[in-house]
Amino acid sequence: RAATVLGGGGGGRDDVAQGGGTDASALDAALAAIAEELRGA
Repeated sequence: RAATVLGGGGGGRDDVAQGGGTDASALDAALAAIAEELRGA
């Protein structure tokens, strides 16, 4: 989810995944998306 906020994508398995994007200006929003996922939102 964070990678799509950054204008990119990702992939992998459930236990090992990676992602990336090209829009560094959206870093704060991507970090917020990660925090939401970790909280189970």
